[in-house]
Amino acid sequence: MGYPNGLVSQGKQPLFSFGVITDVQYADIPDGRSFLGVPRYYRNSILVLQKAMQNWNNHQNISFALNLGDIVDGYCPKDQSLEAVKKVVAEFDKFNGRVYHMIGNHCLYNLPRSKLLPLMNFPNVDRAYYEFSPVPEYRFIFLDGYDISAIGWPHDHPHTIEAVKILDEKNPNLDKNSPNGLVDLERRFLKFNGGVGKEQLEWLDKTLQDATKYNQKVVVCCHIPLDPGATSKEALLWNYDEVMDVIHRYDCVKVCLAGHDHTGGHSVDSCGVHHWVLEAALECPPGTDAFGYIDVYEDRLSLIGTDRMASSEMVFNQ
Repeated sequence: MGYPNGLVSQGKQPLFSFGVITDVQYADIPDGRSFLGVPRYYRNSILVLQKAMQNWNNHQNISFALNLGDIVDGYCPKDQSLEAVKKVVAEFDKFNGRVYHMIGNHCLYNLPRSKLLPLMNFPNVDRAYYEFSPVPEYRFIFLDGYDISAIGWPHDHPHTIEAVKILDEKNPNLDKNSPNGLVDLERRFLKFNGGVGKEQLEWLDKTLQDATKYNQKVVVCCHIPLDPGATSKEALLWNYDEVMDVIHRYDCVKVCLAGHDHTGGHSVDSCGVHHWVLEAALECPPGTDAFGYIDVYEDRLSLIGTDRMASSEMVFNQ
């Protein structure tokens, strides 16, 4: 059996399958461009999302779906933010299964996390990181890449204060979203990125200990990429090195999934962990798509992408 985008069936039934989409960034505004000049199709992106829901429902064996963040765009008029978020969440709700969300910077430009988390059905409205096991062999971990952030928290919140201090120390530009003058990996210290806090790092460590105890393979998901080889230097998590130091203590993490960098990317790090950054729904011209689903096996993940989302096999180091 053939698959879209060039993959060939392995002949063996997957343990389960799940849908993936990222960076929908819907807004009811005319098309525009990114700061790099890349076209953005704000109204069309919700049509891409609708096609994803139809595709996954028609497949009938998609157990759940992942939204890797940024469901509405920062240019969405702020008096429309609440309705825009509700509109996109309502489209996700048309999927015949559970959708697991992550928050991205564009979500936080529109609404504070205190409003976003309940609207997006997070399992714990007090924090945006969590985990679950769809089958005994696998565990999924969802990180909050804006735990330490200058957006989304109240101005006097300790996480805001810590983020502002980091940006002031690392980025001398008046515009903290500008990488001008920053060299190499220092270019990640931009306001539209963020970091994972100490409490979340400790939770990650304990969760990976637990997964190791139960001999589970782990997929880590974060809106912001965790490996320089898979993304541009301007789209990296501030403390990706600390997060990966925790992940590399264990052999259980096989794949890290991310969004944020709209062009997508892939790398395998020095410990054999696959890093896959998924292409954005926002940058699909009308008539094109970017979503997919992932078949999960004991020894690999197989991404079957649609149109602009590239298909790939992620075979694990044994």
